[in-house]
Formats: sequence, C-alpha cells, structure tokens
Amino acid sequence: MSPTTPEAGVHPALDRQDIAHLARLARLAVTDEELDRFAGQLGAVLDAVAQVQRADVDDVVPTTHAVPLTNVMRPDVTRPSLPRDVVLAGAPAAEDDRFRVPRILGEEA
Repeated sequence: MSPTTPEAGVHPALDRQDIAHLARLARLAVTDEELDRFAGQLGAVLDAVAQVQRADVDDVVPTTHAVPLTNVMRPDVTRPSLPRDVVLAGAPAAEDDRFRVPRILGEEA
C-alpha cells in the first residue's frame, strides 16, 4: 500500500490519540482493542461522509422535504356535538356545568 492511499476504513486524519480523546469527551472507558476497532469504524464513517460530499449537486434544487407536503387535516367547521349533560355524566366530578378538576400548582381560584 502506498503512503498516499489510506487503508480502507482508516481515516488518515484519525489516530489512536484522537479516538482516545473522543472517548474521554464522551466519558467512555475503552480498552486498547476498542480504540483500534473504533478508529476503523469512525474512519469508515468519515470516508462515507467524504464520498457523499463529493457528489455533484450543482443542478439540484434545494428542498426542505424529499416529497411535497400537503395538509391532511379537515377544515375547522363548527358542528353539533354531544349535549353538555351527556358529556358531564361521564365525568368523575362536575360543578356549574363544567368538569371539576383539582387545583394545579397552588393557583388561586
């Protein structure tokens, strides 16, 4: 292998010290074997990102979504609903034609 061609999965900008530093930042205890394995895995991720960055996107129109979005909610239209006495009949407690609920966070009435 030539010095200019990095080993597959080993990123030229990463070494064991970099991986150990990242592990310390993430508060991970890693063994020497894990340092070697993680260096290869992280290098493969960085290589994949570099490959995506090389894509020719000059003719690609920027978008916020891959497919057009449409509003699937129905129109907000007033219509008859259940009578108040029927709704309140199922409530654990009711008072003055309203649901009675416990006071929240010590609010005053």
